[in-house]
Formats: sequence, C-alpha cells, structure tokens
Amino acid sequence: MQNFLRNDDLGKLILRLTVGVLILFHGLHKILNPASLDFISKQLTGIDLPPVLAYGVYLGEVVAPLMVIFGLFSRLGGLLIFGNMIFALLLAHSDQLFTFTNTGGWALELQGFYLFSGLAIFFLGSGRWAVRQD
Repeated sequence: MQNFLRNDDLGKLILRLTVGVLILFHGLHKILNPASLDFISKQLTGIDLPPVLAYGVYLGEVVAPLMVIFGLFSRLGGLLIFGNMIFALLLAHSDQLFTFTNTGGWALELQGFYLFSGLAIFFLGSGRWAVRQD
C-alpha cells in the first residue's frame, strides 16, 4: 500500500490527464469556432507580429494537449502549452497580471495553472504510463 501512495508515475499521469484534457477543451472550442482566431490575429498585429501566428494556438491547445494526454513527447507538449500560455498572457491578459477577483484570488488563476503545469510536465516527463516514456 505504501508503494501505491508514493507512486510518481501515477502522479504524472494524473497531472498529464488533468492539464491535457482541460486545455484541449479550449482547443476544441477554437476548432468549432474558427472566428475566435480573429481576436488573436488582431492582438498579434497590434505587436507587429504576423497574424498567421494565430494558428499556433492549435499547436498549444490541440496538438500539445494530445501529446501530453497520451504521453507521446510529453515534455515537448508541456513546453508548447507553456509557450502558448506566455502568448495568451501577453496578448490577452497582460492588464490582469496584478489583479485579484472579488473573492481574493488571482484573476489569472486558470492561465497560471496552465502555464506552470505545462512547465511541470516539461520537467517531469511522461512517467511510465505513457505511449512513449521521456
């Protein structure tokens, strides 16, 4: 029983599934509503970046979560999620960086969760329960 309670691979699987599934919902929304990329394109042009980079959201919110969920190059998937969240914070949430909610929480808790969880997956790797251990 003690070995089960100290199972790093199970912890990695739970983290991978939680982050991967939750961020994949955001990617599926963008697939089903491609007009949502217009906002991202406008934000990119506002900082002199080409609007075609908006399609990178599919890497960070569809491909990367699938990599993480299945444990297939999950370190790269975690890094892509981390990068995706850096762009999200810079483009859409920079004005909320130092703000709190009415209940005292950080206004960017969800974004922070994805940002740091992606980074954790990058450092931890997939664990044993994966298509490909890394």
